[in-house]
Amino acid sequence: MRLLDRLQPLALLVLRVVLGAVMIAHGYPKVFGGLQRHVHMVSNLGLPGWLAYVSALAEFGGGILLVIGLLTRCAAFAVLIDLAVAIWKVHWKNGFTAQGGYEFPLALAAIAFALTFFGAGPISLDAIRGGSRAPFKKSSG
Repeated sequence: MRLLDRLQPLALLVLRVVLGAVMIAHGYPKVFGGLQRHVHMVSNLGLPGWLAYVSALAEFGGGILLVIGLLTRCAAFAVLIDLAVAIWKVHWKNGFTAQGGYEFPLALAAIAFALTFFGAGPISLDAIRGGSRAPFKKSSG
């Protein structure tokens, strides 16, 4: 079990990189070429159109921050909110596992939730700049 404990930083790195890559892939087409279409879609969901800009930034910018491990908790929280709204307004009506269902966004939201509380881990820019405490160390006292 000690080996698994020592690999926890690697696990956080994998979670960050996978979530970040997926979010970049979903945010890139919105930021580069499809922003007006995204504004239109968000407006059609009954939300203010300006939230499309927030959503695109959370997905693309948040994804980049997650991959590099910078401002990880804030980026993960922004992604979590983005995914929660997507589940609520887009995917919920399709059911859990149906085409366009909320199974995949829910899994991503769970990763974002964990990263919000655990942080980036020691293999990150947050750790280098001193903005992340080691989440798995036992406190003394």
